[in-house]
Amino acid sequence: QVHLVESGGGSVQAGGSLRLSCAASGFTFSDYCMGWWRHSPGKEREGVAVIGTDGDTTYAEAVKGRFTISQDNANNMMYLDIDSLIPEDTAMYYCVVNRKEYYHGRWYCADHGYWGPGTQVTVSS
Repeated sequence: QVHLVESGGGSVQAGGSLRLSCAASGFTFSDYCMGWWRHSPGKEREGVAVIGTDGDTTYAEAVKGRFTISQDNANNMMYLDIDSLIPEDTAMYYCVVNRKEYYHGRWYCADHGYWGPGTQVTVSS
């Protein structure tokens, strides 16, 4: 079964950096889209960074230029490198994977996938 565990969160000062890690098991990386989502009590959950069906990356507008998603297939790891943290980045961050699907002549990421338990990021000004 798919199993995801995040780590690397913590409390940091604005302007600092963090690397969030996701240890994965139970599936083949090439069969899944991968991404990071976040949620805080005052905001809707949002997908901050995803790796799509072709390995292309997409970032939410609020994090462009500051967040970098990557994966290490050999070690079944996914990462989110965050620079220039701001208080608005405060949230629970989740590792999410969605199976790749092919229909109507193209590949898609499934609407819903598997989530890890999350890791908390708190940014103070």
